[in-house]
Amino acid sequence: MTAVVYSGSNYAEWRLFDKERTIASFKTSGINPYFNDEKHIIQLLNKNINLIHHAEEIKRIYFFGAGSFSPELKNIVHNAFSAFFKFGKITVEHDITAAAIACCKNSPGIISIVGSGTNAAWYDGKKVTPNNYGLGYILADEGSGNWLGRELVKGYMNETLPENIRKKFVQRYDPERKTLLEKIYRQKQPAIYLSSFTDFFIENQEDSYIKGIIKNGFDKLMQTYLLPLHDEHPEAFLYFAGSVAAGFQNQLKEAAADANLKIATIIKEPINNLLTYYSSKN
Repeated sequence: MTAVVYSGSNYAEWRLFDKERTIASFKTSGINPYFNDEKHIIQLLNKNINLIHHAEEIKRIYFFGAGSFSPELKNIVHNAFSAFFKFGKITVEHDITAAAIACCKNSPGIISIVGSGTNAAWYDGKKVTPNNYGLGYILADEGSGNWLGRELVKGYMNETLPENIRKKFVQRYDPERKTLLEKIYRQKQPAIYLSSFTDFFIENQEDSYIKGIIKNGFDKLMQTYLLPLHDEHPEAFLYFAGSVAAGFQNQLKEAAADANLKIATIIKEPINNLLTYYSSKN
């Protein structure tokens, strides 16, 4: 039996399969070695009945996750999985690699994740070329759910939201300044909290102010990540994965067109494409 896992910081998608037959599909809490140590990951695995039931049957695990970008961080996941899946051979890679495989398979392209966070890279059809784009939720994430939420909360706190949007925001969340600040500055993984406001953008995406924030984020995404990659690979198409990319496809296509960039594919979640890719190889 084989397991394919695609994890963000918020949740992880799992698929267990055997000879192209899917045995189980489920979600767990996210596994990000930047925030989670080995003990935490093992505890998480021990809480899932599907994993407990199939742990000894699983002989191959492909894990792709946010935060798994260095040998040290990959080892945190690898060691935790090795302790739980005692008979499994484990591969741990960054989530951008999963997005590349899911979108491009064995063809080259410029791949970008736009979900709770953002990242981008060149994929030559076999591997992702390392770069300096994945700077995380404080220094980067332009156009992501985290970035959108940050702009919305900042506008509310600075009292610069248009009155109609401010009223909707207050009605939807009943926010208090103290609570907002505590959730952003005191709780773990504030990017997850800020990304939770993506629903508000979806509900109000026809509003001109909300449209402006989304467009500004996607324009920054193009300028910061994608145009430099396109300058290096001018014939390449863009491939996108992630909930924000999928949720705001029209705005993303508009931003790409404004930058004279061509989008080939936009998918919400790589997991099912990964399942197809690896089930054909096993």
